[in-house]
Amino acid sequence: MSHAVSPDSARPPEPETDPSATWPDFSPSTDPGAWESDILGEGFDYTTLPLGRDAEGELCATLVRYRRAAAATGPQTPTLTRALSRFGTAVRGLFPGGHAASAPRSGAPAEPRRFVLALHGWSDYFYNTEQAKHWEARGYAFYALDLRRYGRSLRAYHLNPGFTSALDEYDADLEAALAMIRTLEGEDAIGVCVAHSTGGLIASLWVNRNPTAFAALVLNSPWLEMQGSYLVRYAASGVVDPIARLRPRAKLHLPEIDNYWRTLSRLSHGSWDLHRHWRPPISFPVTAGWITAVMAGHREVSKGLDIRIPVLVMTSKTSHLGTSFDESMLHNDSVLEVNVVRERSLKLGREVTNVMLDGAMHDVFSSLPDPRAAAYAAMDRWGSGYLRSTAQRSA
Repeated sequence: MSHAVSPDSARPPEPETDPSATWPDFSPSTDPGAWESDILGEGFDYTTLPLGRDAEGELCATLVRYRRAAAATGPQTPTLTRALSRFGTAVRGLFPGGHAASAPRSGAPAEPRRFVLALHGWSDYFYNTEQAKHWEARGYAFYALDLRRYGRSLRAYHLNPGFTSALDEYDADLEAALAMIRTLEGEDAIGVCVAHSTGGLIASLWVNRNPTAFAALVLNSPWLEMQGSYLVRYAASGVVDPIARLRPRAKLHLPEIDNYWRTLSRLSHGSWDLHRHWRPPISFPVTAGWITAVMAGHREVSKGLDIRIPVLVMTSKTSHLGTSFDESMLHNDSVLEVNVVRERSLKLGREVTNVMLDGAMHDVFSSLPDPRAAAYAAMDRWGSGYLRSTAQRSA
């Protein structure tokens, strides 16, 4: 199971305590509509969403869900059952939109169910069990999507993991995921999208084109512009665009740096069990077509989007970039320049909230315990207002 543990600055775990050593290289595809147990352990399962095929073979996305296992502590009396029910209702009622808080008054229509859909970043997949449990405890059905050629959707015949030549290719992945979720949660279910890094860029562009798909958008260090500024993007485009037009799958020769993996993995300086192929130490090779697609997304953001739902942008307070690892990367964003992210975020829409987190890493929800707790607390504060207001508007 992928879970956070207390960080140990140098010592890798003993092989028998490293669950990733036993994980399969690739997830088997499920039958249509079927769910199989996931590597993350109890309460997690996944289903395959077929997406046709391309020159390399069949494509799919993978939807992961979390459902808390019912406590099995022996028979319960009716009095105890009622007491537990009242307690659960009270706890969930502290956060707006929870399933228990949605119980209708006599004669009143039931409120729609609520769900979260999480979207990963580049060279990444969904592994954060803590995030799933955080939302489930607040009454939200939790789902996460591994996009085509990533994570559980990666196959042995995929020669270019993570490849795309256009970010709107992921429209089909998102549409398939939402169709499955609404089948399970109801057509009127209200959704929150939580997206990280490149996933934050993909989600922002998609929500801009699909304004009613979600009620709110939470962006965890979204990659909204090239490091430095738009001038870097202009210069890079001039070099890469001609290659991408002729050979989109051509791999660019870039420095191989494992700094970010070191901040995350329990096998190094981090706190998380990571799949060796889905979140490898050295990120997937960057292709000309992929980076061109990302820069096209950056260009669209720079012109200004018109996202009409509340947006929360969460970043580390500071960045620390470098070509070799040092421990300050455990307390800063070591991937993006956060000042550039925050500046670009003001181009996203009409109602954007920025939160700066002391000591957070690039993935604020995978940071060390204190900044990670601060990130969840900040999101809860924001949600207590904005998600409550979306509930009132939908009623």
